Amino acid sequence: MGAWATAVGRVTAVVGGAVTAGAVAGGAVALSSFLLAPSLADEPRASHPLGVVVVEAAPPTELSIPSIDVLSPLVGLGRKADGTVEVPEDAQQAGWYADGARPGQVGGAPAVIAGLADSADGPAVFHRLHELEVGSKIKVRGTDDVVRTFTVYRMADYESGEFPADEVYAPTEGAELRLITNSEDSDDGADTLVAFAALV
Repeated sequence: MGAWATAVGRVTAVVGGAVTAGAVAGGAVALSSFLLAPSLADEPRASHPLGVVVVEAAPPTELSIPSIDVLSPLVGLGRKADGTVEVPEDAQQAGWYADGARPGQVGGAPAVIAGLADSADGPAVFHRLHELEVGSKIKVRGTDDVVRTFTVYRMADYESGEFPADEVYAPTEGAELRLITNSEDSDDGADTLVAFAALV
């Protein structure tokens, strides 16, 4: 993972089937690789391809993962002009894709929370994400002060260029969450680690 702090870093991740890579050089690290395909990015929240009624949730404000000592405010991430998702300015903070599903929302694509594992200054907010296991708990507080608890049911590591967008971001009947960062098993920061979690 040291390569993320010293050379060009790439994380590939996709929403809706299109793949892109975000890269930075000279020691600065960024997570700018989420390309939103119109099939999901521009779809109204109230619609669902499976015919499931969508139940909204409050916007998230805080992420807590006790087992790996993560406690972070959540910043809303929009899309830049090139279609990639904005990056949290603080590497110690995680961000959620605010134009997509909110954590706890029932129906539609899963909510997405992204963060760096490493930065030019050292370990970042998701440095220990690889330590999560099936059964680990993820807590997300909303603006309504309700804490929604998700349980990890799968951890997956994807090599660069092999990210299965249709699988990771497929619409679900229940409320689901994806935590995404660059992989600890990658020598150049090009691989992607995803935690799949479902609302308890």
